[in-house]
Amino acid sequence: MRKRTMEELNRLSVADFKSTQKFPLTLVLDNVRSLHNVGSAFRTADAFAIEKIWLCGITGRPPQREITKTALGSTESVVWEYATTTVEAVRQLKAAGYVVVAVEQTDGSQLLPTFQPQPGQAYALVMGNEVFGVDDDVLALCDAAVEIPQFGTKHSLNVSVAAGVVLWDFISKLGAVLPAL
Repeated sequence: MRKRTMEELNRLSVADFKSTQKFPLTLVLDNVRSLHNVGSAFRTADAFAIEKIWLCGITGRPPQREITKTALGSTESVVWEYATTTVEAVRQLKAAGYVVVAVEQTDGSQLLPTFQPQPGQAYALVMGNEVFGVDDDVLALCDAAVEIPQFGTKHSLNVSVAAGVVLWDFISKLGAVLPAL
């Protein structure tokens, strides 16, 4: 066994990535404090070829050194938009036909393995603040909530780790391979 070379990985250029088909997924960062988490979300969004990231409220926006360092160039490939409030972004997404899903532990959340995204449906996944989670006003607008099963002594995952887990789960359930890839 050997590691594949960069040439063998056949990575898309930024221009090619921008024009390629994306999974019908959007990530919404609800007042995420850590610029490193924001950069990691960009990198994950690029890796999974999702449509867009919404940066809301106090969530940092590129260009910022900490975001750029963690994103490794993905702030150039992933489409993003800023909204003053997450409520504003969620309302726009719902009006555009997205099913909005909070990634949060609620009294009505569904365990992630049991949630089945529907092919052809666009989803917006709301990731909350590192301390407070998804804001209550935002939760009230969500169509569903999912939570990642956890078996240890902690009750939460880092927001960027949780984004990766949930995005991969959705993508794997939607078929995992885009025709253009």
